[in-house]
Amino acid sequence: MHQIEPFFHWQHLYRAEEDENSPFFGKNYSEFIFTNKVYNFALHPQWDSIGSDTLFTKLIYASTSEKFAIIECIGEWNDCITNDIKLLKEFLLDGLVERGIQTLCFIGENVLNFHGEDDCYYQELSEEIGKGNLFFINFLPHVVEELNNFGILNYVQYFVMDEKEDWRKKTPHQVMDYLSNKSLKNKLIFPNE
Repeated sequence: MHQIEPFFHWQHLYRAEEDENSPFFGKNYSEFIFTNKVYNFALHPQWDSIGSDTLFTKLIYASTSEKFAIIECIGEWNDCITNDIKLLKEFLLDGLVERGIQTLCFIGENVLNFHGEDDCYYQELSEEIGKGNLFFINFLPHVVEELNNFGILNYVQYFVMDEKEDWRKKTPHQVMDYLSNKSLKNKLIFPNE
């Protein structure tokens, strides 16, 4: 896991450590000192802690004028034991919503497991963003199955962006346009379809 870096090709557009409204403002990153880990696996030092022992994030883009943010995640999303959604919401998401962010996009390719408990925080977040959207992109199929088992997909829209639609080859605006267009068609795309 220590070789998996958060996506960095949008840094010329946005850096959370330079955004004075970000909880990561002023943070200095090392390329060589590994301080975070998930269980016994070291994480690349560019990932940010939200207070969870197992879930780490990277706010890779946020725009209050355009009202959306894109967050990449890594590790184990565990609502059952460590209440990761509560930590994520209190540490990062509440501040984004207070600043007018209405659409939150979570990239979950590196989320290895999901352990759910209930959907209260997801429902609350969905209500707080009103007409905005919660998007989950590219979570692993077994993680999506667990999200569905706990009713989380009632509050988020899940999409797979395959190689042809690779989010890494798009700008943040192109990613949002793609998701908004899919959302308007009201079509949820599951990995087994």
